[in-house]
Amino acid sequence: MNPKKIIKARDIMHTDHLELDGLATVKEALDAMKAANASVIIVRKRHEHDAYGILLLSDIAKKVLAKDRAPNRVNVYEIMSKPVLSLDPDMDVRHCARMFDRFGLSSVPVIENGKVQGIVSYNELIFRGLCELIE
Repeated sequence: MNPKKIIKARDIMHTDHLELDGLATVKEALDAMKAANASVIIVRKRHEHDAYGILLLSDIAKKVLAKDRAPNRVNVYEIMSKPVLSLDPDMDVRHCARMFDRFGLSSVPVIENGKVQGIVSYNELIFRGLCELIE
């Protein structure tokens, strides 16, 4: 790897992401995820001083399916992670990867000026970040 080449989170993030309200049901979240072929949903802030949340397929598997709960009776806010850790858009992908490892993350929103700009997952880190670094 060339240590002088910098690839930033903004360079690798995917910008087409799902956002839902925390009051949505897990069934509604699943329907949206299936339609968009997505595995993560950003849960919107309720007000200016609130924090973003995140819902992963693994959350649904662990907290709904494994516990035999009805997806149409569970709200997203009950099983999401909040507050969500986020990436600065100018963070080097090497630091992003360290953050993923240190905190056991799989998908992280990129937030700039209080707004979600995109999402970085291991796919983006490897196929867009690492692959660009070794070219």
